[in-house]
Amino acid sequence: MKPIRIGICALLAFSVFAHGVVEPWSEAVLEIGAAILFLWWGLLFARGSLHRVRWNRLLWPIAAFWVLAAAQYQMRITALAFLTRIEILKFSALALLFFLVVQGFETLGHWRGFAWFLLALGFAVSVLGILQHFTFNGKLYWFRELRYGGIPFGPYVNRNHFAGLIELIVPAGLSILLLRAEDRDRMSLLTVFTLIPIGALFLSASRGGIAAFFLEVGLIMILGVLRGHGRNQLVAGAVILLLAGGFVVWLGAGRAIDRFETYRKLEVNESRRAEMLKDSWRIFLDHPAAGTGLGTLEGVFPRYETLYDGTIVNHTHNDYVEVLAETGMIGGVICACFLVLFFRAAWRRIAGANNPLDLALHIGALSACCALLAHSLVDFNLHIPSNALLFLVQSALATSTTPAVGESYLEGPYQMC
Repeated sequence: MKPIRIGICALLAFSVFAHGVVEPWSEAVLEIGAAILFLWWGLLFARGSLHRVRWNRLLWPIAAFWVLAAAQYQMRITALAFLTRIEILKFSALALLFFLVVQGFETLGHWRGFAWFLLALGFAVSVLGILQHFTFNGKLYWFRELRYGGIPFGPYVNRNHFAGLIELIVPAGLSILLLRAEDRDRMSLLTVFTLIPIGALFLSASRGGIAAFFLEVGLIMILGVLRGHGRNQLVAGAVILLLAGGFVVWLGAGRAIDRFETYRKLEVNESRRAEMLKDSWRIFLDHPAAGTGLGTLEGVFPRYETLYDGTIVNHTHNDYVEVLAETGMIGGVICACFLVLFFRAAWRRIAGANNPLDLALHIGALSACCALLAHSLVDFNLHIPSNALLFLVQSALATSTTPAVGESYLEGPYQMC
């Protein structure tokens, strides 16, 4: 299964550096890569090299959502079948990769290695973002023109989506640092891998991202205290925040603060967001059962738009209302089931963690997912394939058992998480 894990990490890194996979060519690479990895897993299983299929209960709502989208397409209850087909392909790739993550990452050692990969990825992307911040020439990677505008940071066209990525990465390092769940000789490197992304997050000047960051810091500390880590954890948390604050000041806090006001003038303002939300809600009210079809908001929205400003609305800036508009109550119930199963399983894993690293990884994964879910109230990070993929990987970690090598699984070969 090692090639599967390497392939998943490679696709994740590719999706991040390919601007979040928001272009047809990168979407095709992600979809083909997911299909190849799944076929490889199937070949290994057919040859008898794998002796069990691991199952995660989150696969049930994921499968149900795919069936709903497929039914919309096949039964022609979508406003734009072409857009729904494109979304089905992307969602299929994400679902296959989630399944492969459950199969490939079995032990605590596997997830520990993934956490280090994730932190290294976050460090690399953050260094790129910081360098771009100080040397920006109006182009992505200093040579790609921004054909449709945007406020980029790092490889992302939208700085808020860069912030969403960092929200999903930083908690792994923070939780390990606060719970002291790693060897002492690696703590310095871990600190660097954690602080640099925090500094980049603040330089991105994403209000939603910074608010989500403080939410996940609070969650990590609260969950750690509930599991018996008290004063020492609070002191460690304060020290890390002071170091992060000092790093941001050193990078140029004044310039970052100035960017808040500059970006507010360039981005969608609050009144426009409120109108988009109301118009999307009207779409849901007109199509309450199954919505207008997955991925069709862009095509349907102009008929409901009450404040036209000459721009194309791709997303609502609220993932929850958008999913209701596109998939109706059926899709809303499926997503609610996903969240219920996620929180129940994640809490059980935290309560049952039997060593500091196990506890830190599960607390970090839960906090990361909660941060992105909160950020999704004011943005559309879950519609960016790279961030959606990392969210699913973190949700798999949060809800999966992580036995050490040699430990037996509690629920047999077909493990239910």
